Amino acid sequence: WKIKSMSQNNKGTPRIVVVGAGIVGACCAAYLVREGYSVTMLEAEEPAAGASRGNAGALSPGSCIPLSMPGMLKDVPRWLMDRNGPLVIRPSYFLQSLPWLLRFLAAGQPERIPAIVDALHALHSPVFDSYKPILEAAGAQSLVRQSGCIVVYRSRKGLDSSMGGWKMRQDRGITFEILDRSGIRDLVPALADKFECAVLQPEHGYVTNPHSLVLRIVEYVTGSGGTLRNGRVVGIEQHDRAVSVRLENGERLEADRVIVAAGAWSKPLVKALGLSVPLETQRGYHLHLPSPGIELPLPVSFVDAKFYATPMEHGIRLAGTVEFARPSAEPDYARARQLGTLASNWLPELQLTGATEWMGRRPCLPDSLPVIGPLPSDNRILLAFGHGHNGMTSAPTTGRLIADLIAGRKPFIDIAPYRPDRF
Repeated sequence: WKIKSMSQNNKGTPRIVVVGAGIVGACCAAYLVREGYSVTMLEAEEPAAGASRGNAGALSPGSCIPLSMPGMLKDVPRWLMDRNGPLVIRPSYFLQSLPWLLRFLAAGQPERIPAIVDALHALHSPVFDSYKPILEAAGAQSLVRQSGCIVVYRSRKGLDSSMGGWKMRQDRGITFEILDRSGIRDLVPALADKFECAVLQPEHGYVTNPHSLVLRIVEYVTGSGGTLRNGRVVGIEQHDRAVSVRLENGERLEADRVIVAAGAWSKPLVKALGLSVPLETQRGYHLHLPSPGIELPLPVSFVDAKFYATPMEHGIRLAGTVEFARPSAEPDYARARQLGTLASNWLPELQLTGATEWMGRRPCLPDSLPVIGPLPSDNRILLAFGHGHNGMTSAPTTGRLIADLIAGRKPFIDIAPYRPDRF
């Protein structure tokens, strides 16, 4: 896993190309320019064009429970029968998604859970410390708030059924507080009196504008000597003295190191390099309400329906759910509108006027862990993708780890759980 320092191998400033300008690529680039590397970011569209633009903005240091858990199999048929449920697989895509789903269910076997929980905790718990130097350098401190987050349950039975997960968090030093109806009402008056209990996570927070955060970080990179270029990467070529990145227009950029942080579009790039990674894109939707008519003091997680309501810079964002579909399939914006219907039941004064819809592709791996580390066959190419539903939380720590690897330092946390060849 050790990578020699670039300064030992090349004269002058090492040239690094970061493929992707979402939150992960931006954080990698920011940590690298802080250390004096020559950084070029390549983006096929524009910064934060994918899942980084429209996510729920959650910053969750205590988020360490994988998506696949023991006993989940019994819930899948019920979810699939509900077209408006939290998990939908379009019929035309079922067979293609089946191998990934089987891996996903296998990752939820009891004997695998503790190691995954530890790896998620190690990656997510430093989120605010990892963001701090980037936010200060980019002048973006106001975009991040450590407000806490509340997870609401309609019945005590629902909370009791999830206590195994809360106990795993507690065992790792994660703090939380259980609230009754009165506590919920005092904290979030806008909520209807339909929730019997809740869990307050005081150390959590959110980004008030995920798109703006990525843009500010990219602006810091370019203002510190880095470069942002528009171009779709179609291949990475390995040579004796360097690596070159080939663009769709035929142009080639030579580099000493290449970082693949292209989110959902990373899979074909690494497959051409001989590495097969079971990366699947889970579609997520949001409904953004510019004039919601209510105020939320902190994000609310509606655990039964699997979506968030987050107070943002310009209104409230309702975001969540999972949809599997062909990459070329048209978005089903009825799923976004369904979030508004559900939220209106639980936030009775909520106004949906002027709502806008969005769909993004989350890059997900079956064990809920990203890929972080060098390509097994060539440590000049580093991989940083597959952050799933936790990209805003895990991006800055990923950036720190990539900087450690390129500088030849021992990573500040153990990166073995995220190794690219674990599959």
